[in-house]
Amino acid sequence: MIPSDWLPIAQRLHALAQTGLAFTESDYDRERYQEIKDISIQLLSEMSNVSIEHIIRLFPSEIGYQTPKVDIRAVIFRGNDELLMVQEKADNDRWAIPGGWADVGHSPFEVAEKEVWEETGLVVKAARLLAVFDKKKHPHPAQPWYVYKFFVLCEITGGEILSHTNETSAIEWIKFDAVSELPISVDRVTFSQLETMFLYAGNPNLPTLCD
Repeated sequence: MIPSDWLPIAQRLHALAQTGLAFTESDYDRERYQEIKDISIQLLSEMSNVSIEHIIRLFPSEIGYQTPKVDIRAVIFRGNDELLMVQEKADNDRWAIPGGWADVGHSPFEVAEKEVWEETGLVVKAARLLAVFDKKKHPHPAQPWYVYKFFVLCEITGGEILSHTNETSAIEWIKFDAVSELPISVDRVTFSQLETMFLYAGNPNLPTLCD
C-alpha cells in the first residue's frame, strides 16, 4: 500500500508529465513523459481508490499546462442560523451544499446559480465570493485531481424548493446545531468549512477567505 501522503507527489508527477507532453518537440522525450504519466496514473489509482480506467476517462481531454480543477459551492442562508443543504444521490444521500464542477463557458457566479437551480429548484443571484479553499489543506478524502473550492454567497430571487431532483433526494434548511448530526458528503464539503460559512450568516461583512 502506497502511503497517502505521497498523493501530492503523484499529482505533481502527472502535471509535469502532461506539461512535458504538450511542449516537447522530441519524440524521445515524448515517450519518456508518457511513461511518467502512466506511472503517475497508477499511483493516483492506488492512493485514491479510483480505478485506472476511471482516471483515464477523466483526464483524456486535458492537454497543455495542467491546472487545478474548480469546484463551485453555493451558500444560501435563511436568517442567521439556517443554511440550505441537499442530500446527494451520488454519495448515498449524504449532505452537502449545492454545487459542482465549474463548466467551461460559465463564470463562477453563473455556475453557482445554475447548480442551485438544478439541485433545489430555486432561482438565486450570486452576491459575493466568501472563500477559495485549496482542497488538500482541508480534511477531504484523497482523490487523483487537484482542486480549488469556491464558496459563493447566493440570494434567493424566485422558484421553490423541490422535494427532490435528478441529483438530490432531499433539500432542507438546516440549523447549525443540527449539522454535526448529519452524515456529511466530505468529498464536497467538510464540517469545518460549514462552520466557517455559518460565520458569514451573522457577520456578512467578514472578508473573503483564501488559502
